[in-house]
Amino acid sequence: MAGFLSILRRLYLTAYNWIVFAGWFQVLFLALKTLKESGHEHVYSNIEKPLLLAQSAAFLEILHGIVATLPQISSRLYVVWGILYSFPEVQTHPLVSSLVISWCITEIVRYSFFGTKEAFGSAPYWLLWLRYSTFLVLYPTGIASEIGMIYNALPFMKESGLYSVRMPNKWNFSFDYFYGAIVVIAIYIPGIPHLYGYMLGQRKKTLSKSKKE
Repeated sequence: MAGFLSILRRLYLTAYNWIVFAGWFQVLFLALKTLKESGHEHVYSNIEKPLLLAQSAAFLEILHGIVATLPQISSRLYVVWGILYSFPEVQTHPLVSSLVISWCITEIVRYSFFGTKEAFGSAPYWLLWLRYSTFLVLYPTGIASEIGMIYNALPFMKESGLYSVRMPNKWNFSFDYFYGAIVVIAIYIPGIPHLYGYMLGQRKKTLSKSKKE
């Protein structure tokens, strides 16, 4: 029974990784096509649905027990739903393109790596190298774009009062989404070097181990 469940889990994770890979590949294709044909102003409108689906699918990784990705998943879900989806005023900003392209390349590499590993038990060295090397450029561009999008949405948060809870109310509770966003930006500051340092450590450890094998 345990062997059957193990096989079933492996099949599920293989399917999950390749399906999400396909989702991110579609987002990248549409984003690049739109940039070429229409310009950055139309990128978000042409990728909204597949982007929301692909990024929201990452929530399942928490259920898979991949706790290490929780900060990244949380920040990205916040940006796609709490910023891009919620404030149409920022959807035409140039940073949307750099944000999406950085995310797409990162996730295409990541999900193809894990999909291959689940399907065949291992991944080729070149894919392993990409998995632990592309972040060197894509994390800074992606994170800078995330912070930039949150910052650009601040005036619209303040003006609209969206998601804010004002006093008085029956819960005797208040919350200002504008100041919450500022706190999120502040969290990025210590989080960036920590995450980058962690990935550098993982890169050194994994690539060194792979070469020895």
